[in-house]
Formats: sequence, C-alpha cells, structure tokens
Amino acid sequence: MSGVLGIVSEYNPFHNGHILHLKKSLEMTKADFTIAIMSGNFTQRGDTSLIDKWAKTEMALKQGIDLVIELPTLYAISSAENFADGAVKILNSLGIIDYISFGSEIGEIKPLDDVATVLSKEPKDFSEILKRQLRSGLSYPKAREIAIQMYFGTSPIYTEALQKPNNILGIEYLKALKRSKSNITPITIKRNYNNYNSNDVKSGVASATAIRTMIMQKKNIHTVVPYETYEIVERLTEEEKIVPSLKVFEKEIIYNLRKMTITEIANLADVTEGLENKIKQASNMTNNLEELIQKIKSKRYTETRIRRILLYSLLNITKKDMTISKKVMPYIRVLGFNKHGKRIISAIAENNPKIKIVVSVKKFLDTNRDMNLQSMMMKDILATNIYTLGFKNNPLGNLDYTHKVLEIRN
Repeated sequence: MSGVLGIVSEYNPFHNGHILHLKKSLEMTKADFTIAIMSGNFTQRGDTSLIDKWAKTEMALKQGIDLVIELPTLYAISSAENFADGAVKILNSLGIIDYISFGSEIGEIKPLDDVATVLSKEPKDFSEILKRQLRSGLSYPKAREIAIQMYFGTSPIYTEALQKPNNILGIEYLKALKRSKSNITPITIKRNYNNYNSNDVKSGVASATAIRTMIMQKKNIHTVVPYETYEIVERLTEEEKIVPSLKVFEKEIIYNLRKMTITEIANLADVTEGLENKIKQASNMTNNLEELIQKIKSKRYTETRIRRILLYSLLNITKKDMTISKKVMPYIRVLGFNKHGKRIISAIAENNPKIKIVVSVKKFLDTNRDMNLQSMMMKDILATNIYTLGFKNNPLGNLDYTHKVLEIRN
C-alpha cells in the first residue's frame, strides 16, 4: 500500500479549517489514504475535549479520514514534545505511512526544520545561551524561544517560529522524526485562518477555540463547520453530553489536591523544584479553578503547564507514568474506519505482524502481557470514566469496554 498520509489531530471539533488542511494535504502529497492519530477526551493544553472521542471520530470519518487511531492519554495531555513523540512513534510503527502533514502559522518546512535540527543537536553555542536564559528565571518555552532568536540572529522567520503554537508543535513533530530516523516525509500547510486561541470568525472559517465558545454561547455554528459536525454537536447538546472545560471537574481537582500529601503532589508529572508546596498551599486557599491557577502560575511555570498538572492530579498521572510513555511503543487503538480504513488495517497487520492493533479493549487487557502497555490502557479507561462524569445526562462508565468501533460506509 502506497500513498498514505498521516495527520495528528484533536478535532475538537472538526471544522472547515480542518477540511482545508485535509484537501491541501492530499493535493500536495497525491496520497490515496488518510490516517488520523487523534487525542481522546482530554487535550494537550490541559483541558477537556468539548465532545467525546467517538463523536470526534464520527466527524472525521464523515469528512474523508479513512482510519482514526487514538493517541493514548499519556501522550495526548503531555507536553508538546511528548505529544508529538507519541504520535510519531505510532505513525512509524504502522509501517505504511508516507507523509505526515501538520498546520503551521509559518507555512514552510525549512525554517521549522532548521530550528528542529538545532533543538535536536543542541550545539554548544545554543546550549550556553539557553542555560543563561533559564538561570534568569524564565520558563523553559520562553528561554528556548529567546535562545533560538539569539542563535539565528534577527531573521523574522526564526523569531516567529517559536512564538506560535502550531509552529511549536510542528517543530516537535520534526524533532521526533529526526530522533527516530523516520522515512516519513513531513509537509506543512499554512494556516490562513485565525490563530489557535482566536475567537474571530472570518469567511466561514474559525479556530476550534472560537467554535467551542460559540457552542457554549448557544450561537449557530453551521457556517464554520461541516453539516455533519453541526448535526453531531446539536445531538450531543440536546443529550447534554457536552463537557465545556476542565472547570466541570473543579471540585474533584481541589478535593484531590487537598487530600494528597506533599510527596504525592511532587510525584505528579511535570511538578518540579518545590512546586508541590505552592500547589498544596493554593489548593487550601480557594475552591475556584481559575483562582487556583492564578495562585500557582509564575514566570517559570506557564498557565498551560499548570493546567496540565491539575489534569494530572485528576487522572493520577505520575512521573513514572510519563517515563513509561517515553519508553514503550504504544498500541494501535482503533476508534473507527471506513471501507478504505478496513483495507489499511489489513495492510498494517500484514506489514507488521507483531503490532498490537486494539479493536476490543477487553480482549487486549485479557491477552496483553506487557505491563507498561496495560498501565497505559488503564489510564485511557480512567480518563473516559472521569470524562463521562461531566455529562449532565446518562454519565455511564466503562464506555471503552462497551462502545463499538465505528464503521462508516461511505
């Protein structure tokens, strides 16, 4: 099988910008098949997905994605580096991927690849600049941004590279490809619509952030999403199965932090340098999630990092869990496919007979002997069980066992 395109996504929700990205990617690569590695019920910025992973899968399949594979929770809610590394590990393991396409504000591979090369090899001059910036008390992302600017000089294209979220994630995909010596060819599509966090709506295209805001404000989204997305969102809204943000779990998070010992907080992923003390103190001073974040964040610890740590506390994700995620080759959890996707699954199995393709979670847990993968899957199950508590109606548990893999006949 040749001409297979890989896309890493959140599809939260699938919108008109995603259609443009998919169409342009297929035009550039001439690929015949498309696989999406998609995050599940929680997101990389430390938040909930507005809609559940099966609804997102349905949206993607109805817009022409052939096969949707879940990015395990440990990657999906991790730093940009581990998020990208997990996704690229999965794409590499499939053995049939020819291209990976990602959106970027810069729209050019070369400057992103130049930065990825420096960050991967860390030449001495760059490393010394970075250390100086970190010693000044800056957060790692800001220190790295300044170090790259100083290393490359005043060229605006490199200044922009680490200032925009999609550029940053693209650089991490490129780093992961380099580390793994991957044969997958990267391409990038320029985002000609609004920034990731923008709430603006222009020419029928809006960011996922703007669309989520519109949904929560009960505004009509039919002009900025495909009709199928509109239908699914309307259905889930009517069924009261929308989970707007991490604030839904505000009390659970603060309860957990008040219950946890300082040592237990210190063992959470991403907690370093005594941050556990600040988190513990803040949790005893407020019962409001946004206030909690404001009390913890600082120049060194960004709001996004704090949000992820709070999500880790909700899902009990420790440093050990993240270490496991970096060591293992993840399983291939199939969420849905169309007729082409069915052929792709057969090609993957034929190309790599040892690969762990999961269509039944119960069967996987019953037969798998790798305890690290077992632990990773249990985090996926826990994430879904906690996520569905955010439903106002019918918040059933164990959906990972009972929800069928989606098959779309189109």
